[in-house]
Amino acid sequence: MAGLLVKPDGTRGKVHDLTPERAGWGYVGFGLYRLAAGERAAEATGGREAILVMVEGKARLAAAGQDWGVLGERMDVFEKTPPHCLYVPDHADWAAVAETDCAIAVCTAPGKGGHPARRIGPGGITLTRRGIGANTRFINNIAMENEDYADSLLVTEVFTPQGNWSSYPPHRHDEDDFPRMTYLEETYYHRLNPAQGYGIQRVFTEDGSLDETMAVANHDLVLVPKGHHPCGAPYGYEMYYLNVMAGPIRKWRFANHPDHDWIYRRDTPAA
Repeated sequence: MAGLLVKPDGTRGKVHDLTPERAGWGYVGFGLYRLAAGERAAEATGGREAILVMVEGKARLAAAGQDWGVLGERMDVFEKTPPHCLYVPDHADWAAVAETDCAIAVCTAPGKGGHPARRIGPGGITLTRRGIGANTRFINNIAMENEDYADSLLVTEVFTPQGNWSSYPPHRHDEDDFPRMTYLEETYYHRLNPAQGYGIQRVFTEDGSLDETMAVANHDLVLVPKGHHPCGAPYGYEMYYLNVMAGPIRKWRFANHPDHDWIYRRDTPAA
């Protein structure tokens, strides 16, 4: 298993290139390109599907034999507007040419040939509030299980205001026991506003066999192979993260930590 905190490799080009082999797991891959205007990126998906997320900036995209035009609208991720994304099936090619400085996330998981290439967003993606008090955060669901966009991938964006917590109360999804729980590997791609800030993320199991607490900086990647994984944004710094999840089935079922589930039950009104 790789270290859970992965720093970017430079500031230009492909600064993250996490494969399942490098992670030491079986499903999730994550790449991130930071391109200057005019620069190009291209890949073949092989046996994996991909969702390209225009984190910020604009690029002209071609994929699966089609020209998808210029995608992207927000120039700063903290504008919080819905992202422009592109689903690319397995055994296809894609290419991007940056129209402006941009950041393009490449979220991958095993493909099954079940879905054609398609645009995702910005239409149909609505910034949604979740939680209360200091547990408030805001979600852009890109491709969760209620959207039949992918074979394996689950992808979402989360904005956590300064001083707040997210992925909280602590929860886990590390057992293949549907419908009680699903096994889902997960990555967190972090951004901070202002950029010199930091956030906190803890990844830990109930038996203590894994317990790491990390200070995450702008553009850092955190791997969650198992266990609970809350994160917090210190006062003065807003946190963004892009989540990628995948596992044996495309369902998100989790369990809160038994010591902290009372917070969820207290804050969730009875139906």
